[in-house]
Parts: sequence; C-alpha cells; structure tokens
Amino acid sequence: MPIRDLTKAEEEIMRVLWQLKKAFVKDVLAELPEPKPAYNTVSTIIRILEKKELVGYTAYGKTHEYYPLITEEEYRRFQTEQLMANYFDNSLKKLVSFFVKDKNISLTEADEIIKLLNKQKDQ
Repeated sequence: MPIRDLTKAEEEIMRVLWQLKKAFVKDVLAELPEPKPAYNTVSTIIRILEKKELVGYTAYGKTHEYYPLITEEEYRRFQTEQLMANYFDNSLKKLVSFFVKDKNISLTEADEIIKLLNKQKDQ
C-alpha cells in the first residue's frame, strides 16, 4: 500500500514510534507532550495507522506492541515529493529559489548545498 498523508495526530504518534522503535500504547502516551490525549485516543490513532499499513504489531495476549513499518526517511521522502509536486511543479530549481528568496539562505548554506549537489553529480 502506498504511503498516504498523515494527520497531525497520526504524524505525532509515528514520530514517537520512530523514536522508540517499538512500544505499547502506554509507552507512546508517556512520550506525548501535555496535555496528553486519552489512552483510547492514542489507541485509536495507532489502529488507524495500522489500517494504513504504516504500523505493525506483535500480540502478547490481549495487549499489542506496535512498531513502524516505514522509516522516518521514507515518510520524509514522500512528503518532500508531495511538496515538490503540489507547490513547485516538480522543479528543484523552483524549490531552491523559494528558499533562497523567502528564507534568506546564507552564503555558507548555499555553499554547502552546492557541495552536496556536486558530490551527488560525481557519484
């Protein structure tokens, strides 16, 4: 199943699972910031992530230990591709131009980007 956009709540749960690698609902809940959602809310969100095939689990009787089925890097790549497609016509040039103009990239940062691009080109 392809990766799909996550709600803020789903992404927050995934971030905790990526950090913990595997966890029970109570472990995820413990890592969330105040005000903490209800246990049942976290459990429901995790089950939604499971239906989206982004989270798997190991059953221990009636309790489940959850773990991510995709890496944070895979989700980051998906989100970047969505950003590029939806806002920059799949143009890296337009994306970089946006950051240069709107985010005031320093010369040091620009040099680092150029070095990265040259390194990729050489590989």
